[in-house]
Amino acid sequence: MRRRSFLKLGVFGACALAAGGAAYRLVRGPAPPGRFVLDGEARAALAAIVPAMLGSALPQDTGARAAALDGAIAGVDTAIHGLPLAAQQEVQDLFGLLALAPARRFVAGVKGGWPGADPAQVAAFLQSWRTHRLATLQTAYLALHDLILGAWYADAAHWAAIGYPGPLPELSA
Repeated sequence: MRRRSFLKLGVFGACALAAGGAAYRLVRGPAPPGRFVLDGEARAALAAIVPAMLGSALPQDTGARAAALDGAIAGVDTAIHGLPLAAQQEVQDLFGLLALAPARRFVAGVKGGWPGADPAQVAAFLQSWRTHRLATLQTAYLALHDLILGAWYADAAHWAAIGYPGPLPELSA
């Protein structure tokens, strides 16, 4: 790729993301100045991303899997509310980007909505963000990773799977 083509592509990508963000704000209105709210679209994104992140840690039984997925999403919501307001706004911007159809398709490569996303496609987008040359996408991956895995293993019911016996009795008293 020539330098001029690379610069044109970069400018086009920046314009596309700016236009997508502007369209999202026009449709959704300005973000409330308060705490993060995990809306339906963010929940749908998490419902597709959590299984790709947790993999075999989720139960295979359909009922237990659905309950564990709901618990993981609730844990992510709780973890986000524990962040400073500035960080909550950044997470809200990330979920806004993932919710907006053109941005979701361009940045994450997910063509349809999150409820119909193919698990292999979601895993591929996460892997591409994890190893992307842009630090912003790597940071977005790490934020999702830390929120999801942190919320999952904050639940004492999941400690045995990683061999964690729990806090030392001397420290919990």
